[in-house]
Order: sequence, then structure tokens, then C-alpha cells
Amino acid sequence: MEIDPRRLRILHEVFRRGGVMKAAEALHLTPSAVSQQLAQLEREVGLALVDRSQRRVSLTPAGRVLAAYAERIEEQLAEAKRELNRFTERLSGPVTIAAFPTVIRHLMVPALRELSVRHPRITPVIQEIFGPPALQELRLGGVDLVVTERDMNQPAPSLPSMSRHRLYDDEYRIVVPPGWGTIPEAVDDLTDLPWVAGVPDQACGQALERLAQLHGFTPNRVHVIAEFPPTLGLVSAGHGVAIVPSLALLDVPAGEVVVTGIHGVGSRRIEALTRVSRTTSGEPDPVQGAVIEVLREAAAELTDRVGELSRPPISRG
Repeated sequence: MEIDPRRLRILHEVFRRGGVMKAAEALHLTPSAVSQQLAQLEREVGLALVDRSQRRVSLTPAGRVLAAYAERIEEQLAEAKRELNRFTERLSGPVTIAAFPTVIRHLMVPALRELSVRHPRITPVIQEIFGPPALQELRLGGVDLVVTERDMNQPAPSLPSMSRHRLYDDEYRIVVPPGWGTIPEAVDDLTDLPWVAGVPDQACGQALERLAQLHGFTPNRVHVIAEFPPTLGLVSAGHGVAIVPSLALLDVPAGEVVVTGIHGVGSRRIEALTRVSRTTSGEPDPVQGAVIEVLREAAAELTDRVGELSRPPISRG
């Protein structure tokens, strides 16, 4: 019995993702090609591996057993690559990174510039995925590293199959429209103002809820926006005040919004997450470690740029 390991990977992907369509998308194949490879694998082993009697494709008991072996083989191959990297001074190989826009712009871009100098054989691939979909891709092996955010006052969720690597604490700032006559100087000045609020399950939305509870007011959420450019656009046009992280303000033209001098709102923690396998102790492999290293250095260099945002605004009241 000859088993093609490439077909084992396809079987494993169908098992992990729960169907041919999703496996095909993850493997950059057509559904027809996936089905053909599964049929060929069944001929190789002489057993039915896929149950086609239901509308949704699932694996037979034999298919599930073989998929489990395929998972072990993938982990062993990954471990072999990690070990081989230790024998060379030049790290190499692809690394797929999931991140969100402000991190891509202000951390990933400078970090990858440095990565290309130090480790030219590492091939980074950036995917704009964040939140639960990014974590799901990490669990399934669709990405190698996820850069994520969380409000620092929110407990870190339990992720037993993942390892956390702190990158940067991004201070929240409160911004107001440039046309308002008086710039708020304290949280008490914000209680009756309209808010361009963040989405409740994202860091800035959680920060506003925490601020409101701490100071005993109910924010008037006129708008609820997930992305920072439209949030800042609404603030600039006079539709309300907002909490945004400092990184989101670095490329905002002067005069578009007013950054208040109100501090103590907290920050969001930006972290890198890597997958923990049965053959590792939680440490990222050397290629992932190299990416995390340049990300931390890029974060450290942001300190001076972010510090410029702390200059007190000129009151026009």
C-alpha cells in the first residue's frame, strides 16, 4: 500500500475544516481537485474514507483514523523544519501572518523591512484577518502567527493551544472635532457629548464601556463604527467624540481632529499569538521568533512618534 503524503494533507484539511469547499479554499485548489485527490487516496488504501451519503461531506471511521495520522505527520514535519533551522545561520521559509490595519501599517511594514535585511530567505505573507476568524485560522494552521488586540482591563482569554507574545501597549486617546469651541479637559466634560463609539466586542468599544462605568455616565452612542478611518472622519465632521488608540492617529493630517489632553483612559495590548503543538514547549519556531523580534523592535521605535501626540492641545474656548 503506497500512500501519497500530499493527499494525506488534503484529507486532513477536509477533516479540520469540515468539508471539501472550505478545504479547497484553504489549499488554493478547486473543489473538484480536492474530490479527485480524495478519490485517488481511497484507491490507494482500498477503503472508503469519505462518507458521501449525506449532503455534507464527512469522513468515515477509517477516514478519521487516517486524518489523525496525517495530523501527526504534519506536526513531525514542522518539528523537523524547526530542528533543521537550528543547523543554519540563515533562517528560511514562508510565514503567514494575520493582522489588522493599524498594525499592518505601523508595525508590520517597518518590521518586514528589517526582516528582509536580516533574514532575506524568510518569505512573509500578510493576511488582513482579525478577531475570531484569525484565531480559527491559527488553530487550523491556515496562518502561523496572529497579531491581535485586547483592552488591557479585559482578562486575557484562555487559549490553551496558543502562546502569547507581548508586542506593544497602545494608549487610548480621546479625540474631538476641530470646530468645537471648547476642548474637553477631563472625563466629566464628556458625559453629555455624542459619541462615535467602537464596536462592543473590540478594544475601543470595551474601553468606552469601562470609562462610562468608572465615571458613572451612560454614553450617547450616536454612531457605532468598527474601523478607525470612518470613526475619525465622523469626528472630524463634528458628529461626536471618540476613543481611538494612538497608532490610529499617527497618519491623521494636522487639524483633522483635536487630540485632547485627557489621559488615564487605558490602552490596548497588542500581542502576537503562535500555535502550541504537542512537540513544542510553547516557544515559537525560529522563523516565527524572528518575526516577533522585528515586530517588538518596530514597536519600541514608535515611542517617539506617539509621544508627539501628548503635546497639550490649544484651547479655543
